[in-house]
Amino acid sequence: MSLLYLVSHLCTMQPVIIFHSYSGVTRGIANAVMTACGGDLIEVTPKERYSKMSAYTLGCYRALREESEPIDPECIDVASYDLMVIGTPVWAWKATPAINAAILALKNCEGRKAVIFATCGAQAKDTLLIMRRSLEARGVLVVGEVVLTKKEIEVGTKIQDLISCVSSAMVR
Repeated sequence: MSLLYLVSHLCTMQPVIIFHSYSGVTRGIANAVMTACGGDLIEVTPKERYSKMSAYTLGCYRALREESEPIDPECIDVASYDLMVIGTPVWAWKATPAINAAILALKNCEGRKAVIFATCGAQAKDTLLIMRRSLEARGVLVVGEVVLTKKEIEVGTKIQDLISCVSSAMVR
């Protein structure tokens, strides 16, 4: 393998950014990562949309039980990516059912790297731990984790931490 090949491969490595966003906050973070690092965005949406009331009742109940739900897209093939960035809002201190389903929907993910992030009001509790375990069970190596609280998002410092984490993972 030549040095030229390695350098050109590193320079063209782009992440896939997979996320679910109910209110738009996680989408904004995903867009900031894409703007800074390049890559492709895949927004995961539940096939049955939540109303404001059902998101905070049924959605949180499903999240608390670490359930998944039917999503679009049904399959997420990551064969052409070396790095996945996966983001979720925190519902009942857990990942959303849509992100749980997205992790199950990953195809060709074995041996890939991932940076995971969660957006929340104040605490993510076990959200990233549960996501990491699910990804590791699929053969994915989690190389970075970032929690962004509402206050940290407003200040903007944690967004830069996430971007730095993704940038570092792209050249590892």
